[in-house]
Amino acid sequence: MTENTPDPAQNPLVVFTPSGKRGRFAVGTPILQAARSLGVDLDSVCGGRGICSKCQIQPGVGDFPKLGLHVTADALSPFNAVEERYDRIRGLKAGRRLGCQATVQGDIVVDVPAESQVHKQVIRKAASDRAMVMDPATRLAFVEVAEADMHSPTGSLERLREALAAQWQIGDVTLPPALLARLNPLLNKGKNRITLALYRQPDGSHDILDLWPDLHEGGLYGLAIDLGSTTIAGHLCDLTTGAVLASGGLMNPQIRFGEDLMSRVSYAMMNPGGAVEMTAAVQEALDDLARRLAEEAGVDTAAIYEAVVVCNPVMHHLALGIDPVDLGQAPFALTTSSAITLPATGLGMHLNPQARAYMLPLIAGHVGADAAAVALAEAPHKAEALTLIVDVGTNAEILLGNKEHVLACSSPTGPAFEGAQISSGQRAAPGAIERLEIDPVTKEPRFRVIGCDLWSDAADFAAQVPQVTGICGSGIIEAVAEMRMSGLVDASGLIGSAEATGTPRCRPTGRTHEYLIFDGSASGGPVITVTQADIRAIQLAKSALYAGARLLMDEIGTDTVERIVLAGAFGAHISPKHAMVLGMIPDAPLEAVVSAGNAAGTGARMALHSVAARREIEAQVHRITKVETAISPRFQEHFVAANAIPHATAPFATLRSIAPLPDPSFNAGGGGDGENGGRRRRRAR
Repeated sequence: MTENTPDPAQNPLVVFTPSGKRGRFAVGTPILQAARSLGVDLDSVCGGRGICSKCQIQPGVGDFPKLGLHVTADALSPFNAVEERYDRIRGLKAGRRLGCQATVQGDIVVDVPAESQVHKQVIRKAASDRAMVMDPATRLAFVEVAEADMHSPTGSLERLREALAAQWQIGDVTLPPALLARLNPLLNKGKNRITLALYRQPDGSHDILDLWPDLHEGGLYGLAIDLGSTTIAGHLCDLTTGAVLASGGLMNPQIRFGEDLMSRVSYAMMNPGGAVEMTAAVQEALDDLARRLAEEAGVDTAAIYEAVVVCNPVMHHLALGIDPVDLGQAPFALTTSSAITLPATGLGMHLNPQARAYMLPLIAGHVGADAAAVALAEAPHKAEALTLIVDVGTNAEILLGNKEHVLACSSPTGPAFEGAQISSGQRAAPGAIERLEIDPVTKEPRFRVIGCDLWSDAADFAAQVPQVTGICGSGIIEAVAEMRMSGLVDASGLIGSAEATGTPRCRPTGRTHEYLIFDGSASGGPVITVTQADIRAIQLAKSALYAGARLLMDEIGTDTVERIVLAGAFGAHISPKHAMVLGMIPDAPLEAVVSAGNAAGTGARMALHSVAARREIEAQVHRITKVETAISPRFQEHFVAANAIPHATAPFATLRSIAPLPDPSFNAGGGGDGENGGRRRRRAR
């Protein structure tokens, strides 16, 4: 390299979220070009002329401690004439840029919004078929009010209250000033017969949310929302019948501030006003989700009178506009842990003007209302069998117990299970590999992608799948587990060479190896591999999950559990066998491992439809024992032992009777080191 030749290593670093893909690019490189070179899913159909607007991006500014970046306001080129024209004519959301026009000027973090992605995210959090007990906090009441009498000059509100007490045994009622002016006209129109939408407060009092003349037969609707750190999922429900009218979700836009919770806490600490930014982003997303669900169901948002929201403590505080900094360090002090009832506008949602929002109680500083919702849905406190419940996500919540006692902890698994920080990884979307098998003899893979039920070795697979785009979380879990079962990866997690494994699909890359799953380069598609770094990311994530479960087992004093429940949208798509081969969960008979789907969402629906369910979980959270992983030395011990696949010391006897694991070692000899292999390191024992 000559003195005048720029060093590529000094070029600005561009990090894309939510994919986590990153690379260094010369100053002046358009963001769209950088995205395409990294395989980032950023749409564009106009050839980069700034016409279609499909390449909109959201740049981040400030300190990103986990990335080691400080992003300045001039990290992208200023608005140019093309962007100014587009903004003037069609409008850009605040902070948005056109990826084809904005160019790299310095280190930058760039978020690709869902609407700018070619392959739209599949938020797999459909409602379960659980039958709901109907006793909602919000309900309709038809009332016949006594006529006005000049000889007994009581007001209409007072006569309404008397009627409610007599006909509905409701004694304490509040009518907001905004509705008071409508009372007399509606009573006159309905000939003193009126229908009320009532909201029952925790103390038994009632708020009138809306009123109509005579008998009103219109709909009364509510939202159950699972506000996760990566995805936000919601169900629009009929508060009269319990029916789910629409389900959907979207990416949590806070990902651009950090993929995991502690990154967001760090962002709030390092950037003045950072918490306010994140609150605005998530509240806008909640409002957007409510609007989308209403549109899908053909319901006016003004007919939505209630929302129940469950979330982890950091998301809880940020949704409410509370700075989460205290949750970033011991003693992890919550501002409040109680259940909260507030106007829905307090969460940024534009529903009926009088709509209420209810947030379930938090269990502890790192175990939130989402874990409380899982406990409500799965009821470990009522179980005879010792039950381990794992809500798998970027931040995993773990419950262990039975009717005698229940313990809980959280475990920072990170975004690898979601496909982020994986070389060929992506979020769940059509075209992403979600299932994978490797022939133990030929070492050849076959796979299925989201959106098609055919395996890749089927004759008409190529005709039905236009493009294989990457690999999502469930796919990478199965890939690593299959590589372990077929002898391509040893117990320490090292990938062997072609000579050691007997397949040219194990290719050298630097000092390590990668396994080739799919090569679509001939048709302009991606080359999908599992790299040594990918396996390391999965090892770290699964070790955190296992260590959290093992820590709870230690507290109870057991080496075994009788039942394992995999919860969460992602948990519903995990193969129990592959999860156990990886060592994500303790050894158990496969028939004892079940999926609960989106248990947090189910718990939110139960709370939406039943006041009794709210009171049950409000009481139960005080009986759940919180175990803090962040300060437990045993957690670290379990974490280190769990780095091996499936485990360094636990025998996993049940698993080995079902799926015998080969025992290669690629640390020394056999082509596993030296110029063709990986680094030497001690094998975990």
